[in-house]
Amino acid sequence: MVFDGLLVIITLWLAWASLASRDLFRGIVLFIAFGLVLAMIWVRLGAPDVGLAEAAIGAGLTGALLLATWGRLPRPEAAEDVEKPEPTMVYPDRLNEPGIMMRIVVGSALVAVIAAIGWVLLAPAVAPGLTETVGEELAVSGAENPVTAVLLNFRGYDTLLEIAVLTAALVGVWALGPAPKVAHAEPSPVLLGLNATLLPLLVIICAYLLWVGKAYPGGAFQAGAVLAAAGVLLILSGGRPKIPMSLKPLRWAAVVGLAVFLGVALAVMFGGRHFLEYPDGMAGGLILFIEIAATISIAVILALMFVGGRPEDES
Repeated sequence: MVFDGLLVIITLWLAWASLASRDLFRGIVLFIAFGLVLAMIWVRLGAPDVGLAEAAIGAGLTGALLLATWGRLPRPEAAEDVEKPEPTMVYPDRLNEPGIMMRIVVGSALVAVIAAIGWVLLAPAVAPGLTETVGEELAVSGAENPVTAVLLNFRGYDTLLEIAVLTAALVGVWALGPAPKVAHAEPSPVLLGLNATLLPLLVIICAYLLWVGKAYPGGAFQAGAVLAAAGVLLILSGGRPKIPMSLKPLRWAAVVGLAVFLGVALAVMFGGRHFLEYPDGMAGGLILFIEIAATISIAVILALMFVGGRPEDES
């Protein structure tokens, strides 16, 4: 109980500090720390699947994206030569200042959210939940892990939409224009040595999380995030991925997860079944097929979003 209480206090402090920090870099670092502590909380709640996803995507890759964006922002020194207007003495009504009113609104909203969470935690349970129902249908779901069964069978359309959102996000990034030019710099020997050690390990971990996700915590999102981390390390060590080929393979890799998922969902309907209703005895194989394709797309999408724009076609 003491450890859990400390986690709650640290999480609340990190969340507030990351939002209230006036230093952007410090706020990003606090946000990454917040994601790591939140991942630990998910593990404590018995949801290691969510904890893995939070650590890999919520803290790791999102933190890398924020740091990459921060690195491209103009430094404050560049604006020192700009002539600033002389400050004027203004004595407004403090309660009418937009900043004060915004803090009051946000504070009231936070109090309401905390009160609602407290009521949910303290109120007597009135619904038995779906744990027993999922357990009864687990044998025909094609997966031994109940989380995988829910995400890719019982509520597979939720996961399908999540992959569609990721794909649309990459399309939006590419629509902004080509990736910014980055001056080439020799990577640090420490980074090269780290890559030589971590990259093969990350690929093995990706394959393990993908395969074990059928029965234990893991799956396509966790495996794809780990593989994307390997791609980010490659990008950091070389400035930009040198791809001596057309941009088409990257496009196909980015959409293969959505295409396979949607193709399977529609193909099973030819036998008179519903959307994403797998045939008896084929659910396990189809789920693995979908997860392999989704892992590739998730990894490619997250790594390419880190690049910050559309890679140049070198064909």
